Formats: sequence, structure tokens, C-alpha cells
Amino acid sequence: MKNKKDKKKLRNLTGGQTLIRCLYKEGVRVIFGLPGIQIYHAIIPILKYPNLKFITTRHEQATTYMADGYARAGGTIGVAMVVPGPGLQNASAGITNAYAASSPVLIVSGQINKDKISKDKGILHEINDQMDIIKPITKWQARIVNAKKIPDTIKKTFVKLRSGRPRPIEIEIPPETLSAFSSFKNYKKIKVPLISIKKKSLRKAASIIINAKNPVIWAGGGIHISGASKELLALAKYMQIPVLTTPEGKGSISDKHYLSLGTPHGRSTGNSKDALRDFFYTCDVVLAVGTRFVSAEPKLSQKVIQIDIDPKEIGRNHKNTLGLLGDCSQVLKKILKIIKTKTKPRKNKEITFSKMRFDRYENPNNRIEPLASYVKALRNGIPNDGILVTDMTTVAYYTRMHYQTYFPRSYFTSSYSGNLGSAFPTSLGIKVAKPNKAVVSISGDGGFLFNSQELATAVQFKINVIAIVFNDGSYGNVKRDMKEMFNGKFIGSELKNPNFMKLADSYGAIGMKADSPKKLEKIIKKAISLNKTVLIEVKIGNTPSPF
Repeated sequence: MKNKKDKKKLRNLTGGQTLIRCLYKEGVRVIFGLPGIQIYHAIIPILKYPNLKFITTRHEQATTYMADGYARAGGTIGVAMVVPGPGLQNASAGITNAYAASSPVLIVSGQINKDKISKDKGILHEINDQMDIIKPITKWQARIVNAKKIPDTIKKTFVKLRSGRPRPIEIEIPPETLSAFSSFKNYKKIKVPLISIKKKSLRKAASIIINAKNPVIWAGGGIHISGASKELLALAKYMQIPVLTTPEGKGSISDKHYLSLGTPHGRSTGNSKDALRDFFYTCDVVLAVGTRFVSAEPKLSQKVIQIDIDPKEIGRNHKNTLGLLGDCSQVLKKILKIIKTKTKPRKNKEITFSKMRFDRYENPNNRIEPLASYVKALRNGIPNDGILVTDMTTVAYYTRMHYQTYFPRSYFTSSYSGNLGSAFPTSLGIKVAKPNKAVVSISGDGGFLFNSQELATAVQFKINVIAIVFNDGSYGNVKRDMKEMFNGKFIGSELKNPNFMKLADSYGAIGMKADSPKKLEKIIKKAISLNKTVLIEVKIGNTPSPF
């Protein structure tokens, strides 16, 4: 009898009720959004699920930044909900960020009335046609105009989110579809099988690694997506292969481990030099794991073994490539299993890499001040398992090479998208996913003001992050570049800022100031102990290039 009653209850649901029920069945427990008239019928059903949180932001841009941070930190799917037209356009910055970072974010967008779509009538929030503007920054898009098709579309959406390369997906639903009643069948979450890996390619890769004279591992963000850190370290230790990481790959191996050599500079330009990059060119075999491998600039003589979930990326940036299509964790595990049948573990090489590690992290001749001291203050102030979220600012650039990370998913950037203003709202999503971790974002004064209004969101929902603002009264990198490139001339790069302490106070956050690296270290520790939303302002003068 109980089952029959349950079936009756499920028989007639609105499109919005169906949507939320399907999302809940797929494991969604947090939605970042901004309510609006076209999506009322999608938001009100959330009230029936006490453990499904709706976090209201102050700008649509923050909905997708937060969903991205939530997805990347939690190893799950982030969901954002916005109105159509300007709402979706505002959210596009965060979608672009998620696209670049291979982050599984679902954007649920409203639409105008379905009989007006593509008619260019001038309806509220109309863009003709909004799917065209979202296609370049999403993996897949769908418009649902019939409430009966919501379950099947959601199922297809989550299969795509969980298979292949994770990237944002947008679905859009008109208001009448959300309010229309339809029958609802029992919804079951589908398990996505892993890609089968070619055994012949695995054996060939194992042979190349065994016979390599000077191999290196180049680890990217795919390590975190796959959860492959243990497998990466197991292979590196058995064969004593040193590991370089991309900024997105930081933390895939602990920087305390002697096989971790760190993160090289970005693409070399001008007089820029980097010992890690120079070392990289001496390696005869490169095992590129979970990275697009676009910035490595490998020499033609190098053999590359590339492990990636995306077939489009394998061999895309280097012709001399043996591709292994599949999940990083599974591929690394299988390669090591084959290697163990063919060779014994290699001798410990800790002494071999000790000088390179010293030069990277401790050699005073390689420090750029005051950047090095501020990065050291960050590392000393933040717990070992704390999380650092970086913006597009000078100190943040320096952390890419010199901030040591000890755990997976403990360092976040905006990847190749390079979104100014992304760090603070992204950190909020990260903190929602990891409420028991210390989460610290670093921004410049210009970048922080892109989303400073989200201090209100942080305080309202008790998302207790630490936001550090390095205040030089300008878009510092732009100002420096202009002066160097145009004989001391610059324009548009100087800023008039608010009083950041009063700004924090007006939102109900705590404001603190630091005027030196030593004070910053102490204040970070104090701020974390408060378990409140804290804004730390660091007055900093003009800084040199971090490269």
C-alpha cells in the first residue's frame, strides 16, 4: 500500500518539482543561484528538501564561480541557477572559468515564454538566441520545452557531466514548462562506466618508461579530477621519476616529497629563465598526466606518453606522442602493475634532486622580494591542509612557482582563462564544499572589487573564508607592463579604492590590516581561529615581475 501511495504522489508534478527531484536523486545538495520571475517554479520546490541548500549570491557572476569552486574542491558537480538573458550573460565569466579548468558545472537557466523563443519580440530578458552565446564555453546545451522530457534530459546531462572530460553544461527551461504538470516516473541515477584502456598501448608505455634514461612526469589538473595522486606517487617512487606540475596540478604530489620539483614558469619569453624548464628539456621521456600539455614547449626529440580522458587532447600539442585514453587513476595503476612484472624498483634518487629543490624553495639568490616573503607568510600562516585560492595578481603569480602544496585539491587558479576577480567568489564555493578546512583567497585591490559584494553572501550564509587583498592602488601588473613597454607611460591602471576596513564592517565581516609579511602571517593565523568571514588588507607598493 505504501508503494502505491508513493507512486500516486509522484504521478503529477510540475516541471519545476520534477527538475528538483531529479537533481536531488543525482546527489545535488547545494544550488548557487539568484531568484527571478522565469525560474520561480524551479526554486520554490527546493523548500520541500530540508537538506538541499539554496545559496543566494549578490550577482550572477558569483553563482558560477561558487559552483565551480564547489565542484573542484569537492570532486562533485556544482549547480548554478539563473534567469535568462542578462542573468546567463552575467554568469558566463564563471562558466568560462569552469570550462578552462575542466570543472563539472551544471547551469540551469530560465528562458522566455516558449512561444516567443527565437521570435525577437523584445520580451523581458530575451536574447535571440541565448544558446548561441553559451555554446563556446559549454560541453553540451539543451532546451527543454516539454515538462515530460525533464527527467530524460537530466539523466543525459549527468551522464555527460560524469563521462569524458568534465566541463560545464547548460540547460534552459521556459517558465510554462516549469509550471506545467506532467506524470513522473521513478528516477534512477545511472552509473557511468570507465573507458576501457588498450592493453597494447599500456605495455608499450611501460616499456618506454623502463628504458628511459632521464624521464620526468608532468602532472596536470586531471590528477585531481581523477583522484589519482596515490597512483601518481606510487609510480614515481617505484621508478624514481621526478614530478613537475602545472599550476592546476599543484598538490598532486606533496612538495615535501623529494621527487616533487615544483611548478615551472609559464611560457618562456624574453630574458625569463627557469631552472626547472631547463631541466625539463634534458629529459628524454615525458609522462604527461591529465594535462593539455600546451605550455611545456617540448623539443621534437622528446618522447611523450600522454594520459588523458579527452581524445582531442592526446597528441594535440606534440606529435611524438603515445596516447593512453582513459581515467588517470586507472591508467597509472595498470602501467605500474606491468612495470612491476618487468623490472625491480629503482634506487633512491633523493640526493640527485636535492639541489634543484633547494634552488626552488630555499636559495636566497632566487628570491624576488617582497613577493617571496609574502608567499612564505602565506605558507606559514595557512595550515598544511588549508586551501589557497589565487587571483590574477602579482603575489598570486609568484605562488604558482613558490607556494608549496602538500595535499590534493589545496591550490586553485582560474586556469588558462585567467579571470580577474575570480578568487574570492570561487573560495566561497570551495568553503561550502570543505567547511572544515581553512580557505584563503588572495586578490589584488582591483580584482577583489569585481566581486566584493559577495562579502554579504559569505556573512549571510556563514561561509567563513579569509579574503586577503594586496592593495597597491592600481592594476599593478598592467601599470608595470605599460611603464616598461611605453617608456614610463601608462593609462587606466590607477585606482581610487574604498576604505576596505569600513567595507568589511558594513557587510558584517571582520576587517584586519597587515603592513609586513611577519604581521600577515600572524593575522592569518588569528583570522582562521575566529571562524568568521575576514577581510585582510595588505598595503603593498609597486612590485617587480614575479617571473
